[in-house]
Amino acid sequence: MIQILQERFPALVLKTLADYPGSPEPEETGSTYAENATIKAESAAAFTGEWSLADDAGLEIDALDGAPGLHSKRFEGVESTFEHKIARILDLLKEVREGRRGARFRCCVSLAKPGQTTKIWVAVCEGHIAREPSGNGGFGYDPIFYLPKLGCTMADLTPEQKHAISHRGKGLRMFGNDLEKIIAP
Repeated sequence: MIQILQERFPALVLKTLADYPGSPEPEETGSTYAENATIKAESAAAFTGEWSLADDAGLEIDALDGAPGLHSKRFEGVESTFEHKIARILDLLKEVREGRRGARFRCCVSLAKPGQTTKIWVAVCEGHIAREPSGNGGFGYDPIFYLPKLGCTMADLTPEQKHAISHRGKGLRMFGNDLEKIIAP
């Protein structure tokens, strides 16, 4: 998030919760990405007194009725590695034909400031689940998230390419477009 925003707004001073010792790590108890992003942004804003931006995202696989979805990070257990999660997904989909392997990354970006209404942006990146992992870039499920228009997985992209098309990159661009309206001279 910082990398994407710093590139677009080089004069903006961006901080993370690591810059605020003792900041709480709120429990993601929401039933939607927007609720979880809002929980995190509002918690940070309440603690810091500053505008706070947070996101929540997940991988939704059509053949798995949208799973892992909201529980993408906790799929197969909080302690399981993404290598394990990926192997499990590939196992669950081994008999699923190509036309049924549709998937998307969905991201909600939330901006909060104490005393003001929290604003939310939603973005999606469509693709499908590859038959096997590919690429060394990115993180999480990127090695199995295939982008048909580009002929590669998300993990095969450079960071710049990924930020240009990813769900998080799109959500932060929408946020940035609104921010420019506020800070433009």
